[in-house]
Amino acid sequence: MLSPRAVSGLPKVVKRNIGIMAPVMQKVSDPIQQLFLDKIREYKSKSSGGKMVDPTPGTQREMKSELERLATQYGGGPGVDMTKFPTFKFDEPHVDIESGSKAK
Repeated sequence: MLSPRAVSGLPKVVKRNIGIMAPVMQKVSDPIQQLFLDKIREYKSKSSGGKMVDPTPGTQREMKSELERLATQYGGGPGVDMTKFPTFKFDEPHVDIESGSKAK
């Protein structure tokens, strides 16, 4: 069940989304607008997969060097996969039952 706050804000969200998407959903009569929308759709289709669109060799080298710099700055190195979520290992502390304190 939706909370009263979410229900009261729903019309505002719907109105905003319709206001933004209405020009895109309509048939465009202006050829300049149609050309713009076609180019946007073409650009979006090229950029699928999270890769850069039409990168130059210089841009690729710069991106690679920045990624290497960030990897070394944040603990990466050769053979370390920086895209993998880190695993944590916590050792159980040894508790001395007789004295009631933690032993190191």
